[in-house]
Amino acid sequence: MTIIGNINLVENCTVTPADIVIDKETILRIAVPGSVKKQEGHIYIEGKGLYLSHGFIDIHVHGGGGADFMDGTKEAWHQIARLHLSHGTTAMVPTTLAADSESLLKAFETSQECGEGFSDGSKFLGIHVEGPYLSPAQCGAQDPAYIRLPDPEEYKRLIQACPKILRWTIAPELPGALEMGDYLISRGILPCIGHSDATGDQVRMALGHGFCHVTHLYSATSTIVRKQGFRHTGIVESAYLLAALTSEIIADGCHLPPDLLQMAFRFIGPDRLCLVTDAMRAAGQEEGESILGSLETGQQVIIEDGVAKMPDRLAFAGSICTADRLVRTMAKHSGASLAEAVYMVTFVPARILGLSGETGRVLPGRKADLVLFDDMINVKMVMTDGKVRVSCPL
Repeated sequence: MTIIGNINLVENCTVTPADIVIDKETILRIAVPGSVKKQEGHIYIEGKGLYLSHGFIDIHVHGGGGADFMDGTKEAWHQIARLHLSHGTTAMVPTTLAADSESLLKAFETSQECGEGFSDGSKFLGIHVEGPYLSPAQCGAQDPAYIRLPDPEEYKRLIQACPKILRWTIAPELPGALEMGDYLISRGILPCIGHSDATGDQVRMALGHGFCHVTHLYSATSTIVRKQGFRHTGIVESAYLLAALTSEIIADGCHLPPDLLQMAFRFIGPDRLCLVTDAMRAAGQEEGESILGSLETGQQVIIEDGVAKMPDRLAFAGSICTADRLVRTMAKHSGASLAEAVYMVTFVPARILGLSGETGRVLPGRKADLVLFDDMINVKMVMTDGKVRVSCPL
């Protein structure tokens, strides 16, 4: 038995004093503070009144610690998982970039080799394929050389090669995209709207074909335009208006200013909003140069001001943040409480992926994937499968 005593449990948008009793890999019970008797042979961890929640779940992440999932090696995947685990992420969805089929297949092959991950890193839940079927007008930092229209022969071959794909980001206005959405749904894969110039009407149409989640809202997503004098809404407005849509935001304090964080939290709300890092290989790096994508074919970028920028500094090239920074930023700038910020990076991402029945909450019978942190969201301990993997002085 392991007992984590004297903690403030952050669970389901509330904070409650508690002790946690863990039996091997599993949470046995949640008890009143001080009610669990210490016995010989039990491991006791003193929580000192710190906050404890389910480990953070990042459903959109490209890299970190100097590595990218597109590098296509087990060493790179291990490096990324270790970096993010140290910042409280106990589970993640490795994400690919727009690339040729061979590069994507290489990443998928590495995913198969890594399985569910490494004991000293974040767990791998499955794959997020971002692109290559994106709008050239909303490519963002994605390399336009690899952007193309949905090709049934190609995407069916990719899906057959990788049974672990959980989500796929596509521009739904492209020819063939809605049919692809139908096919993804039939294979249990979540079609997501992103890097898209879709109008509000096109978003509504896409909803009928399974597209019910928006990838990094405000980043490479359409908004109001005028055509022959008439205004037409886009993805941003649809995310607020359509209750069937969930959205993710990069809450690093750079991609969205406080006003937009506040708007998203207040009017979309914590039940339909999740936090993602969208981190590239420079996550954990403060400044200098880096590469977006694979080392062989990626694009040179600059790290400064807490974010990755394209060489001309006219656009962001990805995030360098970690999940603890997401919680810190939302709790400080969006109007969300600490418990609500945690909810958006634990339960909500799990529910979006259809995994809320097994992960994302601290409940008896669930795996003990936990993070302990202070009121500044400094991570003090990370546990996966009931074992302490990261520990800092309390």
